[in-house]
Amino acid sequence: MKLPYSWLKALLPELPQAPDLEPILANLGLPVEEIVLLSAPPVGVVYGEVLECTPLEGTHLFRVTVEAGEPAPVTIVTGAPNTRANVGVAVARPGTTIEGSEIGVRAVQGVASWGMLCSPKELGVGDYAGGLLQLPLGSAKTGTPLAELWPADAVIDIEVTPNRADALSVLGVARDLAAALDIELRLPSAGVPPQQGAPQPLPVTLTEGCDRFVARVASGVRNGPSPLLVQRRLLASGLRPIDLIVDASNYVMLELGQPTAFYDARDVALALRVERAVQGERTQTLYGDEIELNEHDLVIRNGGGEIVGVAGVIGANFGGIRSDTSDVVLEAAHFDPVSLRLTARRLGLKTDAVYRFERGVDPNLAPWAANRIMELLAQHGGAEVHPGVTDAGNSHLPSPIAFDPQAARDLLGLFISDDEMRATLEKLGCQVSEVWRVTPPSWRADLNIPEDLTEEVIRLHGYGELPETLPEVKVHESNLASGEEARARRDLKMVMAGLGFQEVVTYTFTNDEEAHKARAERPHLHLRNPLTSERTAMRTALYPSLLKTVQANAREQLLLFEVGRVFPVSGEVERFGALMRGPLAPRNWQGPIAGGFYTFKGLLEAAASELGAQLEVRALRGEEVPGALHPGIAGEVLWNGVPVGWLGALHPALASELGLKGETFLLEVRFPLPRRAWSFRDPRRTPANLRDLSIIAPDSVSYGELRDLLAREGGALLESIQVFDVFSGESIPSGHRSLAINLSFRGERTLQDADVDPVFDHLIATAQAQGWTVRGK
Repeated sequence: MKLPYSWLKALLPELPQAPDLEPILANLGLPVEEIVLLSAPPVGVVYGEVLECTPLEGTHLFRVTVEAGEPAPVTIVTGAPNTRANVGVAVARPGTTIEGSEIGVRAVQGVASWGMLCSPKELGVGDYAGGLLQLPLGSAKTGTPLAELWPADAVIDIEVTPNRADALSVLGVARDLAAALDIELRLPSAGVPPQQGAPQPLPVTLTEGCDRFVARVASGVRNGPSPLLVQRRLLASGLRPIDLIVDASNYVMLELGQPTAFYDARDVALALRVERAVQGERTQTLYGDEIELNEHDLVIRNGGGEIVGVAGVIGANFGGIRSDTSDVVLEAAHFDPVSLRLTARRLGLKTDAVYRFERGVDPNLAPWAANRIMELLAQHGGAEVHPGVTDAGNSHLPSPIAFDPQAARDLLGLFISDDEMRATLEKLGCQVSEVWRVTPPSWRADLNIPEDLTEEVIRLHGYGELPETLPEVKVHESNLASGEEARARRDLKMVMAGLGFQEVVTYTFTNDEEAHKARAERPHLHLRNPLTSERTAMRTALYPSLLKTVQANAREQLLLFEVGRVFPVSGEVERFGALMRGPLAPRNWQGPIAGGFYTFKGLLEAAASELGAQLEVRALRGEEVPGALHPGIAGEVLWNGVPVGWLGALHPALASELGLKGETFLLEVRFPLPRRAWSFRDPRRTPANLRDLSIIAPDSVSYGELRDLLAREGGALLESIQVFDVFSGESIPSGHRSLAINLSFRGERTLQDADVDPVFDHLIATAQAQGWTVRGK
């Protein structure tokens, strides 16, 4: 929220200087993001009035005759699209420096141009550069230095939390400062009140979702430029002046906090209705965009049923203010913030009105805002204000809150007297009865329970006065087992970090293109109002996020992991993902410690072992291989014997598309991981009978296949199988390798060779039956 200091000063004459307000506002819960100093317009810029405006044939330029305080009018050539006669302008005389360039007399299309007409941006008083600063005729004597009319100012940009809708106005912040500093608050003008007994200007009917609707009518409005003061304050607040009618609405919204809307009286058809739209009904907004409505959207209709606005969100093209509008109908209403928010989000419309309504506008503010706007139209536009008012609906009466000062002291851990509490609440607009029944003001929709009032007391007393105390944590016995999954997550993260992996936390948002590039499942949950074009849907896998992290970190060696949620078609689930790239450790005087698939697999096996689990990998073939993995280096992960996901090398084609050189290895499994059923077994009292077996098999036969075959055929005596050497070379046929395996046999008694030999011979015969060669016993 941008607050011009001069505007605040007008309501608070005793206000300290702008830099001194930063700590005060911060203590009030309205931290200052920045204070921007706005300089006065440059020396040499004066107020002038356009007498004539003629287009230069064959160009987009205008020849303008301007009265600027010189002995005679001067001619200036300008290309500003809003140039016209009979309007006040800012004239930079020859010799004036604008944006670092000196203005002189120069010939343009054969016409001598004596200076320049300026936009707000060129003057340094606003960001708008698309046209001239236009002022009403008679704003000052021509030739008056504009700096005298437009003095330097400061703009205080504050951060407003969602619960403080009242602080989205100059008056709201001024109220807080007046209470904190105990200084006088001068309220803005009450405006032009309606006359008692005057007839209503038009009937208004309401429906659920709109509990207050005020309508006033003004005729004969001269809709030219707004007065200089209004434009100064709008530009400093970040809004562009348009014309008197639109500016009056925006001005009062910033001043009081009440959004309003104007309709051309010719389109109102003598009545207004607030009702729900018809499913599929379409209308055009003020900006010409066509939108489709549904039965939950609240709209404003005229007497003939045409839509003139989407309630509290945006006006419709039909009924909008036009260049020749002189008779207007003003709407100042209060709408249900939840319904309005849903409509605005679905339509993707984020207006200043929505920003305020969805946070909670004062439901009793509409009459004041309507009267204040009528005053501006009458004073500066010569409008004839209809004496009557249509005020449909009911005023809001806040419910009193039972407040206990001693309970507040106990909660704060700080002594604050009853008198100070009462004075503080009354300064903020609350009514406090003798028995501590506190009725908050209607503009503070965030005050609903005693704790809210306690917060107000300490907010003005000063958060810095609160004593430092350590919290006492009491765990209820029913919660003792609730953290099992959290502990499993913590243990997994600690083990992975201990193995050298770095945890990353990436966005759960993705987009269709990113998922397609990573060969992941296509997203099916899309955001209605995405933050950016890169985050339009919910991700379906973790590994694309890990790969994107690798792309953003140009390092040869990376060990990453993440535990996060994904949203596949099957539903929202949590997963554990890991990535390895490059060597296990960077190069040193002994050379790097090699990476590779087996190093990655070994790290994960070590992690499983540390967690008291067992990790196995079974090779995947053909269509079983995920699209992101190398067809020959992919495996199914079994955790404690249960399939949980996959691991493998990144597909070379995908790596090339992502610009990743070298090998990258991935893991993605579900979380939480299945736990092992723990049991106790007495130590074996008999020794093991160990045998070694060397089998020569084709490279296409994985160790897992060989191990499973031996385990099935080994019977009850075969206790364990462990490979201890893999060899290929000149003595081994091409396309084959030798696997040296250790077999451990054990029984209830000490086994003799006669007990083991038959089983061992059967295993040899089984291997030979597969066409494999056994090198010896």
